[in-house]
Amino acid sequence: MKVLQINSVCGVGSTGRIATDIHKILVEQGHDSYIAYGRGDAVNCENAIRIGSKLDNYYHVAKTRILDRHGFASRKATEEFIKKVKMLDPDVIHLHNLHGYYIDIELLFKYLKEANKKVVWTLHDCWTFTGHCSHFEFVGCERWKYQCYNCPQKNQYPKSIGLDNSTKNYDDKKKIFTGVKDLTIVTPSEWLANLVNDSFLKDYPVKVINNGIDTEIFKPRKSHFKSKLGIEEEYVYLGVAGNWNDRKGFNYFIEMAQKLNENEVIVLVGVTNAQKSQLPRNIIGITHTNDVYELAKLYSCADVFVNPTLEDTFPTTNLEALACGTPVVTFDTGGSGESLTSGTGIVVKSKDTMDLIYNVRKAHGISSQYCLQTARKNYNKVEKFMGYLRHYGLFFSEHKQLK
Repeated sequence: MKVLQINSVCGVGSTGRIATDIHKILVEQGHDSYIAYGRGDAVNCENAIRIGSKLDNYYHVAKTRILDRHGFASRKATEEFIKKVKMLDPDVIHLHNLHGYYIDIELLFKYLKEANKKVVWTLHDCWTFTGHCSHFEFVGCERWKYQCYNCPQKNQYPKSIGLDNSTKNYDDKKKIFTGVKDLTIVTPSEWLANLVNDSFLKDYPVKVINNGIDTEIFKPRKSHFKSKLGIEEEYVYLGVAGNWNDRKGFNYFIEMAQKLNENEVIVLVGVTNAQKSQLPRNIIGITHTNDVYELAKLYSCADVFVNPTLEDTFPTTNLEALACGTPVVTFDTGGSGESLTSGTGIVVKSKDTMDLIYNVRKAHGISSQYCLQTARKNYNKVEKFMGYLRHYGLFFSEHKQLK
């Protein structure tokens, strides 16, 4: 079987790594696999197809900034790409993020409806069924259920400093994205699946395949981190993010720091140098690390992983922490709490700092071994992503071979 995945990036970022993980499984099982991508360089894929160029990306950005028409540019790049797809003639087309300044959704879906291919579409956020934004929980907006207008997040990704075209975008997406004969939507969380079922995509079958992680990398590892910093006797509360901001819960760590005891310390990974210089004395800041083994060591030495995110689909940081034997405490936002049970972590009422602190301390008693066992059983990425082969029509025969 021949499978073509389409995503904004290839082999980098969370969605790019998911695409290459699926690609690796397909190749190992003897299938032809290709990834088409729109930005940056391709990593870990020998059959990568670039859609357009940097110049096409810049033009798409400009159209988004001025006209708020994200997804409605890159026409020439998309036309050339569709010619390549017709020559490739894949059996399955697997869509991931179509936002990201690289493809014209109208042209792409015109082809999909005419080609009558099997289509699997993994939604990693909410952009597909809104008139502008990729997430709306932070601002409490529900206009996407009926028709977007006067977008409260026009200045958020994909940012527009000009027009507000959220109503037209919504109407056009509804027309473009509906009506594909053989399309299955996949979401990483029940939370997002429920939103899809409340959207204009509700007539499509929706399946949930959780994100997975590499449990050979993320596992308990010996670390001298605490001794190096002289905090061997302290309880360590760890936070990890690629970009710390209000939506990721940065301010809740600042509030926590004001109320912690002398034997408690926070470690934040992913802060900028500017943020690091302004942290209180009981927060240790670490700038972004690309070393996954170092990150696993940090998870391993923490007593509790704290994730006060205010909008998230199904964060892999929770899974990584569990796989390293570290319990998790998170807000009840998005799908963040779905990976936790009473034996692996605690889900806390959103925006309640005192409840967060109380439950972080309560989590000290959670079994590290049970966290580890749960992650290995439920979130091994090979086992999780083999689930996609079911929707490609490959699951049963290939699942036997894998075992």
